[in-house]
Amino acid sequence: MNFKLLIQYDGTDFHGWQIQNELRTVQGELTQALSIIEGREVNVHGSGRTDAGVHAEGQVASVSLERMITVNKLRAAINGNVGKDVRVLQVDEVDEDFHARYSAVSKTYIYRVVNGPAISPFWVRYAYHDARDMDASEVFLGKHDWTAFSAAQSDVEDRVRTITKLHVTETVDSRARGRLIEIEAGADGFLRYMVRAVAGTLMAVGRGELDDEMIRRAIENGVRPTEAVTAPACGLTLMNVEY
Repeated sequence: MNFKLLIQYDGTDFHGWQIQNELRTVQGELTQALSIIEGREVNVHGSGRTDAGVHAEGQVASVSLERMITVNKLRAAINGNVGKDVRVLQVDEVDEDFHARYSAVSKTYIYRVVNGPAISPFWVRYAYHDARDMDASEVFLGKHDWTAFSAAQSDVEDRVRTITKLHVTETVDSRARGRLIEIEAGADGFLRYMVRAVAGTLMAVGRGELDDEMIRRAIENGVRPTEAVTAPACGLTLMNVEY
């Protein structure tokens, strides 16, 4: 039986999604729980890797089990064997050819920034704090080689991706008691650090440290401006995966 899992987690205390020896990871915790349920070692496939400190409201994983079990019992069994900072919200039985990573067609992330003199303790794990003046700005959209806005070391050969959605919104948040800026990015796929690099660049543009032409040149020549730093992991959340 092949199952699709809808997962949420607070990434603060995880060393990312991918299994790493002797480090706590989301994939590792789910694999351990499911192996106990199955009575043998199983492989849990995620829609993609989130880095240490990155959160998820809509991560998706798939796992194949031999044990006959209902979706509700499987959800309860997994949640009973993992930490409180990760939860499986929904389990669906799917076709055998479904794969959380290879069947995905698009993903959406949100990067959150509390923009003001202080950050609420209720936001400190889930948003980046920037006290400097900033204007909402949108620059990136379309199909490009994103070498300049991804990790320098990567095992991915093709760095061409299509950003299909990019919205920057600003609200007065009641919990933050101030400005909350949300950068929502959707694409057919993302490279490592790509969303955080885009977010850091947009913040630099919003502060007047960069302009649109400088960003276009960076995309063309594959070299990111020094002002365009990679934003911290705490502000990033994987919102949704489409299939």
